[in-house]
Amino acid sequence: MLDAARDLTCDSGWDGVSLSAVAAAAEVSRPSVYKEFGNRAGLGRALVVRETQAFLDSVAAVLRPGLPDTRAALEAAIHFVLTEAHRNPLVRAVVLAAREGSDSLLPYLTARADPVFDAARNLLRAWLAERFPDQDQVLVDVAADIAVRMTLSHLVLPGGDPLDTAERLSLAILKVLR
Repeated sequence: MLDAARDLTCDSGWDGVSLSAVAAAAEVSRPSVYKEFGNRAGLGRALVVRETQAFLDSVAAVLRPGLPDTRAALEAAIHFVLTEAHRNPLVRAVVLAAREGSDSLLPYLTARADPVFDAARNLLRAWLAERFPDQDQVLVDVAADIAVRMTLSHLVLPGGDPLDTAERLSLAILKVLR
């Protein structure tokens, strides 16, 4: 069902996805979709959670084992996020729809970002704690928080070349820790 929801979202945007359409595409009954997700919002949340985990697994692969230079590794991860999000059909569909005035899934990147934000922050917090084992954990938390917030901001409102953005963000994040 989530594969069907993803495909439908990539093809026609989240606004065009109904539980009936998902049921038809997944070749299951409509009550089965309702039983699994409760409603359209539940389906959207489940889709975002699954896609976030897959996306963050790729980010983790960039960070680990990672480059020996912390700044280079962080730049590579931020650059990966910015460029891969542009290539990822689902993320691209969400961001493009938001720019065209439809924001039905955008809150998962902004106002209701907990599935995305918390998972990304936890991943980065753990990685930064490994790189800076003697650092005050409050500063590690702050740095991870800044990194995720700023990277998400640049996904929604790109600020220029992804490589330049990755360089600037990593410099700012590491300033917090040094």
